[in-house]
Amino acid sequence: MKICSSIVVGAVSMVLTHFAGANQADDTTITITGHTAGTTPFISNLTLNVSNTTVLKSIQFAIDPKPGFFAQPLSGTYSNDYLVGRGFEHPPQIILPVYGLYAGYQNIVRLTYRFQDGSSKQTATSITTAAFDDQGCGYNTPTKLQPRTNSTQLSYDYLFDRSACGDYSPVILDSDGALRWVSPVPTLGAIFAASTFFDNAVYKTQVSQLVRIELDGTVLVVADYSGIGAVHFHHNIDPGKTGLLLEPDTTTYLESTILEVDKDDGHVLKTFNMAHIISAAMIAGGDDPSQFVFPTPTDWFHNNGAAYNRADDSLVVSSRENFVICLDYNTTAIKWILGDPTKKWFQFPSLRKFAIGVAPGSTAPIGQHAPSITFDQSLLLFDNGQESQFQTPKGEHRDFASPRKFTLDLVANVATEVWNYPANQNIHCPFCSSIYEDAPFNYLIDYAFVNGGGPPNLPTFAQLVGLDAAGERIFYYQYPTVGCNTAYNSIPIHLENSKFPAVGPQALNLSTRGLVGTGDNVLIGGFIITGTDPKTLVLRALGPSLSGFGLSSVLADPVLNVYNSSGTLIATNDNWQSDPNHCIVESNGLAPADQLDSAVARSLAPGAYTVIVTGKDATPGIGLVEVYDIEPLSNSTLENMSTRGSVGTLDNVLISGFVVGDVGSSTVVVRALGPSLASHGVSGVLSDPTLEIYDSTGSLIASNPNWLDNINWIDIRKNALSPKSTSESALVLHLPAGAYTAVVRGANDGTGIGLAEVYTLH
Repeated sequence: MKICSSIVVGAVSMVLTHFAGANQADDTTITITGHTAGTTPFISNLTLNVSNTTVLKSIQFAIDPKPGFFAQPLSGTYSNDYLVGRGFEHPPQIILPVYGLYAGYQNIVRLTYRFQDGSSKQTATSITTAAFDDQGCGYNTPTKLQPRTNSTQLSYDYLFDRSACGDYSPVILDSDGALRWVSPVPTLGAIFAASTFFDNAVYKTQVSQLVRIELDGTVLVVADYSGIGAVHFHHNIDPGKTGLLLEPDTTTYLESTILEVDKDDGHVLKTFNMAHIISAAMIAGGDDPSQFVFPTPTDWFHNNGAAYNRADDSLVVSSRENFVICLDYNTTAIKWILGDPTKKWFQFPSLRKFAIGVAPGSTAPIGQHAPSITFDQSLLLFDNGQESQFQTPKGEHRDFASPRKFTLDLVANVATEVWNYPANQNIHCPFCSSIYEDAPFNYLIDYAFVNGGGPPNLPTFAQLVGLDAAGERIFYYQYPTVGCNTAYNSIPIHLENSKFPAVGPQALNLSTRGLVGTGDNVLIGGFIITGTDPKTLVLRALGPSLSGFGLSSVLADPVLNVYNSSGTLIATNDNWQSDPNHCIVESNGLAPADQLDSAVARSLAPGAYTVIVTGKDATPGIGLVEVYDIEPLSNSTLENMSTRGSVGTLDNVLISGFVVGDVGSSTVVVRALGPSLASHGVSGVLSDPTLEIYDSTGSLIASNPNWLDNINWIDIRKNALSPKSTSESALVLHLPAGAYTAVVRGANDGTGIGLAEVYTLH
């Protein structure tokens, strides 16, 4: 039943009237009784009265953008269990936190209530907020050198700004340049307060402490590290292998220690002491480390960022004084070093032996910041062009800074620069700064110190630039700065549809479309559940509903069968409404559009499973098989997903879609197999498969004809995922949360049975 929404000014009551009907949305009355200001003007708490809280599945809020602003509406969805667990629910009352409000403005907030039976209803209210004093940092009034327009597209709409300006850093901005969130925790010594956005929360250091700040303003002290000699923290907090990477200054060493800590209790999981690691390598190579490594207070290393690479289980660390260095995560042994060979480090044979050469036409980074791994396993960083401040010889100096991207061939031992910005190299930015990739080729650049280092009367600015996949500048904002205080490092984040609790990087869905025939030519899906607990999945086989997407010759009446690893049939379905758990399918928004489509919901123990899609009465046609993880927070993981089917031409190629989570990036290996299927007794196999990967906009982001042709083939082999045939395809990709499509074709329009696979690396 459609309920018309209305807008209420201030705290005036809003009542959703009871309507007689057969669903929970109609039978539940919800009243908005008012709101109270939160810890900052960007946060407010709505008070709701709900006639029956037990039937609620979730509540979503969305904030209308200001007129003339074009960022997607900021939105958050709270599960009912989350609200109960956080103490926001005291039936019949619910306190609903709304964050990301515009300060000094009458905000229109739209609410969507979803219920256990799959029904929903909406309403709206308004919240007027107080103004915010940005203490002269310029966040309220940025100079918009290029504002965003309604004709532009960008993969991200929100920016987490690691700031050292004012006593409320860090801050969150949107791509229109509006301030949308500030830390409620006063910053003590702002330049020494590292921060990040992780798990839909803000993590921030305060002297020797790590605190977690929820977007609703709740603050939790996670841990205190004074007991292990931490004096304060500097630069970044970066995501690690399983936790967070902190960079403390200690009583022993300055800016050369990295801790990986648990995000929940702060327990130290691993320590990377760069002084010890480099000293050990120098001693093993016959050099004297006392000529290069120094204790506190000497800033001999100046660590300013780190990035974990799951593809080869390594840690990439930026040393502003010296180089970019890569360590084996488990052993901490040095794997490679990339940097300026005119600096001091290159004079030591023990370190020089790890050096990666730079290809002709490429530029080695110096004084760099913000290393990260891009979607295609390239190295991205901000090359400041600044020589060493302590080590001698100081190395090369450049009067310009440039974000750069390198592909690394670790077999040939060569780094090739494949992208930089801007091409005219006219921006002088010697310190701090960052560049990070969101969706493939969508970048956020933070110039922290533009014109710094010039004459004393030359003004300095911080600048934030958004680039789309075509390399076009989408926004360009400027702020006054003193040193690196206003924006020293900024990362793109997603607040357009946040979920609580947050679902971390993992495979959530696989769907494959192909031609369903008979015999070996049916559509066969396989998946593996790892972990300790059962996992609830929804499995679907679609045919008739595909005609709504413009496909012809679709499977008229699909039949779905699910088998366990011993080959026992554990579930079967012809028409989805006949499944005993069809209510679970509906409540998760997965009800097929046609009653002849098939679906089952089952709780499955860890193990390997097979899904087979056939046509009723052996009728062929194009069909779709899907696996959805509807219990992503369980102690088990949907690990590997694969689909085997007939690969033809045009609409009859094998098309696999996969989703890699709600927050954070995930590293996956995608394969397209053909020839190796013959060893499993399959006839008529695809002799030469090709693989293409598309993002959610339909843009091709990666392709591969033969897996050994990919520069990252060695990472595929390291993870024991090498295809058996050299004509088969494979890619290793580091992908942000989102939906992707893999298309398997035959080279030169070849046809046959092929296999599409997606593996999540852990």
